Amino acid sequence: MGDVCRFVQNRGYKVPLYSSRVPAGIPTPLEDHLDDTIDLNELMIKNPDCTYLVRVTGDSMIDAGIREDDVLVVDLGKTPEHRDIVIVSVDGELTVKRLYRQNGDIMLVPENPDYEPRLIKEGEELKVHGVVTFIIHPAS
Repeated sequence: MGDVCRFVQNRGYKVPLYSSRVPAGIPTPLEDHLDDTIDLNELMIKNPDCTYLVRVTGDSMIDAGIREDDVLVVDLGKTPEHRDIVIVSVDGELTVKRLYRQNGDIMLVPENPDYEPRLIKEGEELKVHGVVTFIIHPAS
């Protein structure tokens, strides 16, 4: 993952954006007003030189909305903050977890009660491979 800061840019695609919002509650009358267009690259990739995509396996982050086979947009240039979802390796083993920093300790916390949080112990090698900025998955 050391060579990830090579992003292949393309022109992107402009997708129509309608000004009316779709209610997830009580239905409202349809308004057919095209407001603008969105370039999905511009929307999801803030740091193109250090952004990469990775596919997920497993279910330890299911309660964060990350499912098996989802694609994660990961920014290597973003500084990981407390509670960010990060791609990390611990002693060479790669994982995606929520990062917690408390009283000088670092903990990797899953978003599934079937898994235990992992406190990073002295002597373990922790390497951050980026902050997850978007989760891409099909509607189900």
